[in-house]
Amino acid sequence: MSKMGNQEEKRRSYLWAALHMKCPRCRRGNIFENKSSYYLKNLLGMHRNCPVCGQRTELEPGFYYGTAYVSYSLTVAFSAFTFVAWWVLFGFSTEDNRFFWWLGINGFLMLVLQPFLMRLSRSLWLSFFVSYNESWMAENEDKKNV
Repeated sequence: MSKMGNQEEKRRSYLWAALHMKCPRCRRGNIFENKSSYYLKNLLGMHRNCPVCGQRTELEPGFYYGTAYVSYSLTVAFSAFTFVAWWVLFGFSTEDNRFFWWLGINGFLMLVLQPFLMRLSRSLWLSFFVSYNESWMAENEDKKNV
């Protein structure tokens, strides 16, 4: 395989596709209509089907209710990470208010990151139920020929 082919395959890893909100089936098409997580007017606007491979993005009505669990896990992990980072860098003490500074900064960061985390949780939730398919192109051609 050529060097460009290897780079393209590495770029289409599961983690890369989930973080860039790509279709879990082909890892090429965008799940969301708008690429920016901070275009709040259409924050959760999703394509009905993947524009590249045609995979449905909403598998059943109410499918994305489960993203609350993923979003909660992401926010708890983020808060734990910032807590440990603050502890290592600044420390905590009962003699001053460093804990409250961490609490305020963590809350602000969570508020700023919330649009991204909401979209990421949808991307991860969809990828739990739709697996990567290397031969999606051939399967689409077979369906067209029938």
